[in-house]
Amino acid sequence: MDALIIAAGYGSRLAALSPSKPLTPVCGIPIIELSIRQAVLAGITRVVVVTGHEANRLEMFLADLSLRLGIAIVPVRLSDWSTPNGHSVIAGATRCEGNYLLMMADHLFDVEILSRLITEAPADCGLTLAIDRRIDSPLIDPEDATWVETDTRGMIRAIGKTITPYDAVDCGAFLATPELAPAIRAAIASGKAGSLSEGVQVLAAYNRAATLDIEDAWWIDIDDPHYHALAEETAMWHFAQALAETGPAEIDR
Repeated sequence: MDALIIAAGYGSRLAALSPSKPLTPVCGIPIIELSIRQAVLAGITRVVVVTGHEANRLEMFLADLSLRLGIAIVPVRLSDWSTPNGHSVIAGATRCEGNYLLMMADHLFDVEILSRLITEAPADCGLTLAIDRRIDSPLIDPEDATWVETDTRGMIRAIGKTITPYDAVDCGAFLATPELAPAIRAAIASGKAGSLSEGVQVLAAYNRAATLDIEDAWWIDIDDPHYHALAEETAMWHFAQALAETGPAEIDR
């Protein structure tokens, strides 16, 4: 299965630490390298990365990482990386075959979350989103979180940054099917800006958007220096297996 990683945006709140959000080091290792190693450990055999801001630098790094890990990493460059993230999904999905693991480049996950998405996502849905019902967790930024309201079956009823009520938070990892990109296009055609959440909402309207409760698994959205510091404190032991099984990293300290 392919993984699609969205890594085109600017990341203004992390710019003081690094000019490229996906290349920002956590414990000396770029975020995107940790993400790709976890995806490989979960069973991914090919990675598509949508690039934009600092594309040349990121693509050079990915070419080297592909050689180090022995896995195909395919960059897809977005010409206008200021557009909402759904446009990145549309661009990257053209290079994915069948269902794919969709990940945000500034999020880190326990491999368990990715593995469960691959093996437990319902076959009859357009996508499955990893959600966290621990909405008061100190690892979640309430100012930036994407909230989710689910029904009694765990299907998505509503998703967005400003919705109320909500009972979970979007973790930034999905098992997506070929239905997702057309759903985002449909949202754009209806006058929306083209965010991923708007595409998910289109699928939710047809009861095609499922969720996977991550329960007590670890994840973090590294969106500003505070959450970067939390990642530095908590991340490395979650990645010990990936580093052991996918080869040594070139640590930048």
